Amino acid sequence: MTPTKEATDRVQLVFTLFDADGNGYLESADFALMSDRVVAAVPSAGDAVKERLAASFRRYGDTLLTELDANGDGRISPEEFASVVLNPQRFDAAVDEFAEALAAMGDPEGDGLVARPEFVALMIAIGFERRNIGALFDAFGPDEADRIGVATWADGIRDYYRPEKSGIAGDHLTAGVSG
Repeated sequence: MTPTKEATDRVQLVFTLFDADGNGYLESADFALMSDRVVAAVPSAGDAVKERLAASFRRYGDTLLTELDANGDGRISPEEFASVVLNPQRFDAAVDEFAEALAAMGDPEGDGLVARPEFVALMIAIGFERRNIGALFDAFGPDEADRIGVATWADGIRDYYRPEKSGIAGDHLTAGVSG
């Protein structure tokens, strides 16, 4: 399957963001740095939710290193990472776990809803641009209290990693981003 241009743009952006130390490669340390930043973004979240998210970052990184480190150097190059788009079934379980954990982190009350402030805090901690974050949240169709469903966000994260998808809410994250 040939990925859409939008899917390629999404993967390039997420690689750049997950390269937390900026050395051009994804390594276990990048996922630890990202995890610490994102977990700290919603201090009111419970310890179990925070640990779930931290564990999902670890699994995400471990899955990448296991599945995508083609040359065995202990790090993922941009080219190796792009293979996620080309072969998503290798990565679906890690994406599912990450999607559920990140969306749950935005719901510290446990009512199944994510308010804009928590959503924005988490997305800024990941490194997305504020203007793109607002456009994404709006694309999810918030209710009158400016909240979206946890499931809506988790599904949006899953869509973000699908190579055949274009015209999805997650495409707002790449609007106006050079790279």
